[in-house]
Amino acid sequence: MKINRLLSILKGIAKLKYFNAKSLFCSGIGLIVISFGAIAQEENNRHLSGTITATSNGVSIIPSFSLDRPAVYFDLSMGGERLSFDPMLRFGMDGKPWTLIFWGRYKVIKDKRFSLTIGGHPAFLFTENEMIVNGAEEKAFVANRYVAGEVNTNFKFTDKFSLGLYYQRGMGVQVITAKNSDFLALNAGLADFKLKRELLLQLSPQVFFLNLDGDSGYYANTALTLKKTDFPFQLQTFFNQKIKSTIPGNDLVWNVSLIYKFENRYAKK
Repeated sequence: MKINRLLSILKGIAKLKYFNAKSLFCSGIGLIVISFGAIAQEENNRHLSGTITATSNGVSIIPSFSLDRPAVYFDLSMGGERLSFDPMLRFGMDGKPWTLIFWGRYKVIKDKRFSLTIGGHPAFLFTENEMIVNGAEEKAFVANRYVAGEVNTNFKFTDKFSLGLYYQRGMGVQVITAKNSDFLALNAGLADFKLKRELLLQLSPQVFFLNLDGDSGYYANTALTLKKTDFPFQLQTFFNQKIKSTIPGNDLVWNVSLIYKFENRYAKK
């Protein structure tokens, strides 16, 4: 059985005498993937949902960074009520890949008011770099490889207001950019303010601290989303402002996006 296989792997890791942070972290991501295959079979209710976004400027999951040109996102989620596989596939409008992130997530606590989710991923960040090839300068497409883990909490005070704390630790496996990152954010959700009949407005403000290889900074941002009841398309604008930072990057990052949202649920019989 897959559950027995998972337990034997856990026992094997427990017997290891020597390990470092990176190997432990990679083992944790592997366990999330194995757990997904083992536990998902035991969940009766499953989902396949996500969003497809066309935006004027691609913004990273750490929103102080951007692609600085139009992009398209495919943010998907599939799995059960607690365990899910959530790939984030992001491309420039020219079809070139930008970031490919393969999240595995588990909801440790899930009730009406409070939720606690942990997750991990391998990721690929693609950059174009100038290199000397046979004495000539050429542009090369380079894949930077990362692993990361996250802890996400959220408390719903009312149907329209929630607060959450989010932490992500990232490490470069083979990179030419930052090797270590710490991202800590305080999120707020102000949902579904009725503007006119079925027209709703959602606000998602955030303040966060970022540390990249010893450089650090403070930022604030908000997303304003306009949506209509029982209509799959949404219009969103996003602004991220640097408050104080020693990390290179734009003081202001912003975009306008058109979002298509879908959700399908399945029950095992």
